[in-house]
Amino acid sequence: MANLVNAERVSLAFGTRILLDGVSLGLDTGDVVGVVGRNGDGKSTLLQLLVGEREPDTGQVVCNRSASIGHLGQVEDFAENASVRDVVVGGRADHVWAADAAKRAVVTHLLGTIDLARPVAELSGGERRRVSLARVLLAGHDLLVLDEPTNHLDVEAVAWLAAHLNLLQAAGTAMLVVSHDRWFLDAVCNRVWEVHDAVVDAYDGGYAAYVLARAERVRQAAANESRRQNLLRKELAWLRRGPPARTSKPKFRIDAANVLIRDEPPARDTMALREFATARLGKDVFDLHGVSYAIPDGRVLVDHLDLSIGPGDRIGIVGVNGSGKTTLLRLLTGEVAPQQGKVKQGRTLRVGHLSQTSGRPGAERQDERESRRGARQRAEEQAVTELDDTERVLESVQRLQNQVRLATGRDASASSLLEDFGFSGQRLVTRIGELSGGERRRLQFLRLLLSEPNVLLLDEPTNDLDIDTLTVIEDYLDSWPGTLLVVSHDRYFLERTCDVQYALLGDGSCVLLPGGVEEYLERRRARKVTEERPGDERGRTRPEGPRPSASDAARQRQARKDLARVESQLEKTGARIEELHAQLATHAADYERLVALGEHLDSELARQEELEGQWLELAEVVGEG
Repeated sequence: MANLVNAERVSLAFGTRILLDGVSLGLDTGDVVGVVGRNGDGKSTLLQLLVGEREPDTGQVVCNRSASIGHLGQVEDFAENASVRDVVVGGRADHVWAADAAKRAVVTHLLGTIDLARPVAELSGGERRRVSLARVLLAGHDLLVLDEPTNHLDVEAVAWLAAHLNLLQAAGTAMLVVSHDRWFLDAVCNRVWEVHDAVVDAYDGGYAAYVLARAERVRQAAANESRRQNLLRKELAWLRRGPPARTSKPKFRIDAANVLIRDEPPARDTMALREFATARLGKDVFDLHGVSYAIPDGRVLVDHLDLSIGPGDRIGIVGVNGSGKTTLLRLLTGEVAPQQGKVKQGRTLRVGHLSQTSGRPGAERQDERESRRGARQRAEEQAVTELDDTERVLESVQRLQNQVRLATGRDASASSLLEDFGFSGQRLVTRIGELSGGERRRLQFLRLLLSEPNVLLLDEPTNDLDIDTLTVIEDYLDSWPGTLLVVSHDRYFLERTCDVQYALLGDGSCVLLPGGVEEYLERRRARKVTEERPGDERGRTRPEGPRPSASDAARQRQARKDLARVESQLEKTGARIEELHAQLATHAADYERLVALGEHLDSELARQEELEGQWLELAEVVGEG
């Protein structure tokens, strides 16, 4: 196993703050290391040191000169006037780069909706991020250093990326991944580095194994760590009691885990919370009757939707980007009005809405009374979630409430709640304008809780938040008695906080997912197999030309028959490939099984490439007519 990069007694400080102090670590071929830690503790800085973008104050970083390192940073750096094709495939034509099945898979899954001829300067932030990720994955590096690779990816794309990285790992590619997506970490990583207090602690296994090992360490720590211990025990209990697939990848020390959670109750008492929520909300929360909504380009996001949301319901919503998830939340709050149908709100609602972008203007309501009510509600929400950059953190919270009674009955001060959410010491008097994106998101969420809503609508709440903060939020939500709707691509957070999941499928339908996110991914895979065909030319008008001769006509009839046969074989091969990708994700930690599946997948990909070559030849013959 070849060594790729080593850090030897590395230290680095910014001003008086020490980020890393005498850290030594290394990466070998085939290592897939997840890097976790709180925002600002030095995860991205560690990556920059290892790839040579930053020099340590003391110590040294030694890289294998023959090893190629690819780095996905948090800021995209593209050449001026470059197109997507220039950045991703070096400007090569489709018939050149698409001959490689692996390249085709990356471009299809990450850039399927992006025109390769578009200048990168015209892309949105999410599109630029996908282009950067595709460029790194296609470059054939020995070591991939990825800083938040799942940002701007939907649930389906995250699942595909995990399976693709598993294939690269089986082929010997090493990876260093900073991510706050716990499902993704568990799916791809065989080691975890935790960056905290200027040191890096190493753990074997994926995220679930890291939770167990860390909980054991915390259990033996000093009394001032008791709060963190309780949160880890609760999360571990949820992991162990959940679906078997969630804990099958890491090889748990089962006896140790069971002893640790023996006296830990379930994460939440669903029936008690529902009774409490009914007392606060009454019987009605949201009722949607025949609701439809389309955007100006003609796409229907919601089509004659009937949905009843009751007190205490905990609903997760998934769907591809642009399928209408955010629009659905805005329909519920009254920020936009349905074009058909009606949205009915309960009389006692106090809605807390954490949007992706605070202060977004709302659409006019058709009914004047509802318009006044919606405007008043949005003004209250904006007062809570909008932050004054000149204000200090503690002042910002005390201005709302200095003392609050939590749903558990415990009285908590503003300062104690701020400490739970990672604000202590000097950070309490820091001006909000100096906070990082993750810290601002944390503060917004805390202010939202202090406003004492009985309905929470959370739109991508995990964006920019570290794992420790997510754990704290999950703990608060466990005892929060109200109706909860969560839109998120973080399947771990969805499964942890919600009791049921719904999917917006992009065709206007909203369906219940009894099997959760995994059922959604199965639906998407089945839909692709039936709807997508390589080289599909449906919908295009063939230019007119000279009519073929009789012999040419016979040749074309035979070509059409052969073409139909090849298309059928391609569909079956595509289905087998999708199934193999699913199995690779399921058996991510079973290395022998992974190698066997990888060999089978290579065989199917080669078969697919051969069939596509035949298809192109036959399509050319048919096209001559």
